[in-house]
Amino acid sequence: MSGNGFGVLFRFTTFGESHGPAIGCVIDGVPPRLELSEADIQPYLDKRRPGQSRHTTQRQEADQVKILSGVYEGLTTGAPIGLLIDNTDQRSKDYGEIAHQFRPGHADYTVWTKYGIRDPRGGGRSSARETALRVAAGAVARKILGTGITLRGAVIQMGDDGIDRAKWDWAQVDANSFFCPDADAAARWETKLDRIRKDGSSIGAVVEVVAEGVPVGWGAPVYDKLDADLAKALMSINAVKGVEIGDGFAVAALTGEENADEMRRGPLGEPVFLSNHAGGILGGISSGQPVICRAAFKPTSSILTPRRSLDEEGREVDVITKGRHDPCVGLRGVPVAEAMVAVTLADHMLRHRAQCG
Repeated sequence: MSGNGFGVLFRFTTFGESHGPAIGCVIDGVPPRLELSEADIQPYLDKRRPGQSRHTTQRQEADQVKILSGVYEGLTTGAPIGLLIDNTDQRSKDYGEIAHQFRPGHADYTVWTKYGIRDPRGGGRSSARETALRVAAGAVARKILGTGITLRGAVIQMGDDGIDRAKWDWAQVDANSFFCPDADAAARWETKLDRIRKDGSSIGAVVEVVAEGVPVGWGAPVYDKLDADLAKALMSINAVKGVEIGDGFAVAALTGEENADEMRRGPLGEPVFLSNHAGGILGGISSGQPVICRAAFKPTSSILTPRRSLDEEGREVDVITKGRHDPCVGLRGVPVAEAMVAVTLADHMLRHRAQCG
């Protein structure tokens, strides 16, 4: 199976399955002499960890990360960093009845057809369990980016119910279980998600990530555009079906005059943008404005309502997916989206430094 790594200079490769003994990753390209310990990584994994509220899967994984290599006396050595997370709460029996059936909306059919074999327990390699390693790699990437870059994510829409941007408050993101910056929207979503969870159904969401402090110059104007790599990074997350940079699809409804991010001189003679429709990236290169990305997460495919499908013998079946699943995968998608933006920015930071000093 190819395609298990991401990045160019800062590159990480993951391994492991949802119901295997452990999952892990190897990170290449980390500069030497950065302070790094498990304590720098664990808070981000805790943010993603399942079972923390009734609104997420009740699988109880501690997600305790172990650093196996690449760190000596608290400092990175420049060698590959090996990370390992044990799987401790698998319930493989939940998948016994559908082991030879294709769950609609999942990768079961495509994986089985491509490889001729698949691990049906939680989706095996295609499970979102793998995203814990992205979060761990993202924590290391943040060490490279340093304290000058602030990177935060939030859920801005659940189903067809979006936040009121006038009420955006970053402090609210950590004050509710929805990573929502609008307290009123979070209260509405609680009622909605309780109903959806009790019905055994699911709902989609939109996650927005904002990176502030990104300097001018990261990226390149042709195939290595910063926004192109961000789009790939976010689209590679399980259940993501759409990505926007800046105003995204909304720019199609604007005129050239409306879309232009005009510039003026600031009080110290510095360039000042009057708007940010481009999301902080112009011609594939960061402009110095906040980098803004959004990812649309589909409804979780694992639901209790029977859905029509086929089994491996081609027989028609009705599939019910039991087990422990997120009624809205976009919630725990916030730290994952943050991590993928972090690893992309760290990679482009090192690539920019390599070429331009």
